[in-house]
Amino acid sequence: MDIDIIRDQLSASEFNTGNSAANEMMRGDHDLNPEFLLDDNSSISDDTLRPAAVMVGLVDRPDGLHVLLTRRTENLEHHPGQISFPGGHIDKVDADASHAALRETFEETGIESKHISIIGSLDTYITRTGFSITPIIGFISTPFKLIADPIEVAEIFEVPLAHFMNPANHQLHERTFEGAIRKFYAMPYGDYYIWGATAGMLFNLYEVLKVPSKDA
Repeated sequence: MDIDIIRDQLSASEFNTGNSAANEMMRGDHDLNPEFLLDDNSSISDDTLRPAAVMVGLVDRPDGLHVLLTRRTENLEHHPGQISFPGGHIDKVDADASHAALRETFEETGIESKHISIIGSLDTYITRTGFSITPIIGFISTPFKLIADPIEVAEIFEVPLAHFMNPANHQLHERTFEGAIRKFYAMPYGDYYIWGATAGMLFNLYEVLKVPSKDA
């Protein structure tokens, strides 16, 4: 799968934010845990959601496209040590979610915006912790220089996109948290345990890009 095919599928997909219906599409931790929903079927009040954006960066390598990911440092307040996309809060200085994703990617990984071409976005993802995340998809041209933010990023690495496009690597796990069983997606890769919101957004990417079965 090359970048042109991905761009075409994003453009044609109902998940593309250029489609008004897609703007109303929100995924999140409540997909697998309906108890997170309120009585009116909303997830969390819009007044309490904190807007954020992440960069789902695709890098063209000799063996195909790879997804850029980071491992967060252990001293962070939110999700220490977990695997995530570069990203963070949408600040007042940001014109939109794409600008925030580009800014955060540079701050966390050192990749300059001149290396990144925005090609689309996925569904908004709502987390149990109150974040409303816009996943921006960007093609990262090579070569680029990596400079990890020592405060937030312990490691920057890549995983072949083919790994996430293989349903055999999609797992459903559960843990007991605050006395209740919580379900979540996981897509482990080697020693990297990719789970939670990151895996949920990757599953959304899989749904957008998968080739329909001839029997469908």
